[in-house]
Amino acid sequence: MSNINTTDFNNPSTFILLGIPGLEEVYVWISIPFCTIYIIVILGNVTILFIVKREPSFHEPMYYFLCMLAINGLVLATLIMPKTLSIFWFNSREIQFSACLAQMYFIHCLTAVETGIFVAMAFDRYVAICHPLRHSSILTNPVVAKIGLALVLRGGMLVLPYPILAKQWPYCRTNIVSHTYCEHMSVVKLACADTKFSNYYSLYIALFVIGLDAFFITVSYIHILRAIFILPGKETRLKTFWTCGSHLCVFLVSYTPALFSFLTHRFGRNVPLHVHILFANVYLLVPPMLTPIIYGVRTKQIQDSLLQLLTHKGS
Repeated sequence: MSNINTTDFNNPSTFILLGIPGLEEVYVWISIPFCTIYIIVILGNVTILFIVKREPSFHEPMYYFLCMLAINGLVLATLIMPKTLSIFWFNSREIQFSACLAQMYFIHCLTAVETGIFVAMAFDRYVAICHPLRHSSILTNPVVAKIGLALVLRGGMLVLPYPILAKQWPYCRTNIVSHTYCEHMSVVKLACADTKFSNYYSLYIALFVIGLDAFFITVSYIHILRAIFILPGKETRLKTFWTCGSHLCVFLVSYTPALFSFLTHRFGRNVPLHVHILFANVYLLVPPMLTPIIYGVRTKQIQDSLLQLLTHKGS
């Protein structure tokens, strides 16, 4: 680290990604679970996309939203993992300023898109359970496509001020980003300017996007549970609720580490930096890894299609 200039410069053309400070000696060992997660993300989500495309019975809104989630997870993991692994394996820490801003923008954009997809999936379950006769007429293919486009536009527009503001600031203290990727707040801290607006805006976006989406999901499931409880027979109620199980599991897996990372970043001043960084990676990388596993385990149709695919290839 001695060759990294930390003073007396303005607006560097490159930033230096610090990695995970204090754990440099075990980078090779840390890279093993990171690389494993990335491989599982690729294999699992590509498998989901292939099965849905191959099986006509999966051409319905729930699986279309699942495909959106799979694509989102693939792109998000690919934005992070190659550079992170290059830090672990080759000590390749440099990243161009423009590439850093692009990475920052797309990472936060995709996280906003992801939480929007959870809302869309909750709405799909609400319509399917509370208004089953109208499901096919409400969530038509054009409507699903418009929802997907709206989610992308929402995420893109809300996060757009991040790189625009970051590009205008002067940087005169250090070019070392205390992270494995260009996380927004880690870049903001490097600026030699008043960044209060950016700090408040990022807090507002986090609370607005996550809070509002969590509210809509909660409202959807309140209506779903009310509809389930009036169904005749315990077995029928359990079977109906089971159709929501995968979505609820993925939602909790995604929101729990994200909430912990957000709270520790904002209020956990005594939490070590390497813990912040590890959890920031966990909340971005673990959900795309677990989503195809959860849906594969909890959805019999996907299990049967995967088994049929493997059996066909084996023969």
